[in-house]
Amino acid sequence: MDVGTQPEPAGGRAPRLSIGLPVFNGERFLRVALDSALAQTFTDFEIVICDNASEDGTPEICREYVARDARVRYLRSETNLGAAANYNRTFHESRGEFFKWLPHDDVLHPTNLERCVEALDADPTVVLAYPRTMIVDEAGVELRRVDENLHMPFDEPQTRLGWLVTHMLMCNAVVGVVRSKVLAQTRMIDGFSGSDYILLVELAMLGKFFEVPDYLFQRREHASSSLQRNTEQVDLDQWFDTSISRGARFPWFRLLREQWRSVGKMPLSTGRRVACYLQIGRWVLKRWRVFGGAKKAKLKAWLGGGWKRWGVEGA
Repeated sequence: MDVGTQPEPAGGRAPRLSIGLPVFNGERFLRVALDSALAQTFTDFEIVICDNASEDGTPEICREYVARDARVRYLRSETNLGAAANYNRTFHESRGEFFKWLPHDDVLHPTNLERCVEALDADPTVVLAYPRTMIVDEAGVELRRVDENLHMPFDEPQTRLGWLVTHMLMCNAVVGVVRSKVLAQTRMIDGFSGSDYILLVELAMLGKFFEVPDYLFQRREHASSSLQRNTEQVDLDQWFDTSISRGARFPWFRLLREQWRSVGKMPLSTGRRVACYLQIGRWVLKRWRVFGGAKKAKLKAWLGGGWKRWGVEGA
């Protein structure tokens, strides 16, 4: 059940773009994020705020912005659904031809939406447009810049997938502007850590990515962010899905399985599907070279414990 729900506007033309803003206890940075969205040079949008049962001043801030601007809608859950369900809810409640997520602690440059929409309008085969990222601290001071290098104008899905799995850095592209009808063909944000990466895997097989060559997105690093606060695997998994009782023992293998599953569900010819599976094999080889020693040691230790539990002498 929802409380403090603002119904969808009745009648009228739907906006071209919807901004989904999922939030939980975001009072510290929420106003800055909302102000940056409302200051966009591209103005044909709505903001769909989904509040995951915040216990701070978030509801009051959201209602303040609803009263200020008719483009802002606010929906609140009585219980914490987990980040995955809350992120997805912002999309399911949206109406726009295009969609983007805006984390409550991040900031958009005024031309962010305009430049991304221009890229999507210019080429119907582009499914996702995103700008380069500037990492900032709690006060908004620049720490470093990130070039995701996921500009993928390639026609073949296996080529795009191969580029993605070998160039991925921080998944910042997942909060770019995407065609809503294409996003609806994916699993969205799933209930496990790393599902944002899996979403990009599926989008890469569905169409091209366009990187706007300017730093129009500020990603904030701070002590209360999900990555900083959830240092244990179980905590991170429960951030995505509150119903999870324990964290994944081998999250790397989970990502491998989910990529394999994604290739299997995409609308691809047999030849292209096989080629995409081969690209996942490249991802495995790359990861194994970089992290293989530590992962093999962990696997051996776990198997050793298993031999003892089962009463069998281990190697």
